[in-house]
Amino acid sequence: MRRYLRVLLVCTLLVFCSLLYTFNQLVSSLESASHQARAQRTRAAEPGLSERAHDDRSRSEPVGLAVVACGSRLEETLTMLKSAVLFSRRDLHFHIFAEDDLHTGFRQALESWPQRFRSRFNYSVYPITFPSDNAREWKRLFKPCASQRLFLPLILKQVDSVLYVDTDILFLRPVEDVWSFLSAFNRSHVAAMAPEHEEPRIGWYNRFARHPYYGKTGVNSGVMLMNMTRIRAKLFKNDMTAVNLKWADLLMPLLHKYKLNITWGDQDLLNIIFHHNPESLFVFPCQWNYRPDHCIYGSNCAAAEQHGIYILHGNRGVYHDDKQPAFRAVYDVIQQFPFEEDPVGGLLVPLEEKLESAEHTYCGRVRHVFTKRLRQTVTDLQRETDRTRHVLEV
Repeated sequence: MRRYLRVLLVCTLLVFCSLLYTFNQLVSSLESASHQARAQRTRAAEPGLSERAHDDRSRSEPVGLAVVACGSRLEETLTMLKSAVLFSRRDLHFHIFAEDDLHTGFRQALESWPQRFRSRFNYSVYPITFPSDNAREWKRLFKPCASQRLFLPLILKQVDSVLYVDTDILFLRPVEDVWSFLSAFNRSHVAAMAPEHEEPRIGWYNRFARHPYYGKTGVNSGVMLMNMTRIRAKLFKNDMTAVNLKWADLLMPLLHKYKLNITWGDQDLLNIIFHHNPESLFVFPCQWNYRPDHCIYGSNCAAAEQHGIYILHGNRGVYHDDKQPAFRAVYDVIQQFPFEEDPVGGLLVPLEEKLESAEHTYCGRVRHVFTKRLRQTVTDLQRETDRTRHVLEV
């Protein structure tokens, strides 16, 4: 009898152990599935990890265009915005940071544009805002208010990405074309800019800079595509501490360390940041930020020679004096163009005529780069104008 009891006990223990093992396996399986689900949700939420979702969203949402305007830059900024609206086929959202006395001027001008163009964009006007403890120091850095661009990721906290441009920018092809570089970012890229120079022999940074800078010739921040979600999330390497710093914690220490050694203000700070974090910068070609430096010493932007200028950057004040008439010609034609007029007759033809009188300058001698891409852009605009007129007539 005892033998049977011992066998029964052993069998009972074996069944219990088997059940316990099965139960543990089931719990483990459920925990694993739960962990995988959480990981998938986390990957979808983290910036840059769901690239397809980001691409789909970037195609459907308005293109965000940010600009900072102070002093006498109202008319110049409106001309820039006009070039964006004229040629874009995507909805736009303008983020305009301006001194208080310019706000009314922006609203009145933008609301007065013809409805066919006004319907393509929304806009927000913001005051100039710097950290309260150092506001005066930031505002006086280089040009008035220019360093506001450094704080866009901290001010526009709900905005994923923006294309920041200086007020002296003119788009010669649709804004969404430069916006599409966001889809070309790899997982480490947080921003995109063009080189400061193509030719090191005339480069400023490699000859005169007293601080670190990106690459061989530095980068120019007049056109800066920013994935601000990634900028806010990234920990940046730096030469001030062994600890990597968030963007919000990086800017002020950087200014304190280098303020006696920088010449171009916030652009220099950006060069320092991306010198230490080169993997985070996407560099696009010079035709996306074409400046007088690309032609006043001879043509040195080969991409513009081949494809034409995509974005014109009239720094050095060349839109408002006679030193570089080729640049001023583009600005004047776009500024004076009536929205509803024939774009070929109202834009392209007058520009070609004005450029002929600029042939005595180095930039005027390569005048074809100013119209090569614009001709295609204007042709597309003409087709749309003709379609709209046809619909109205029917």
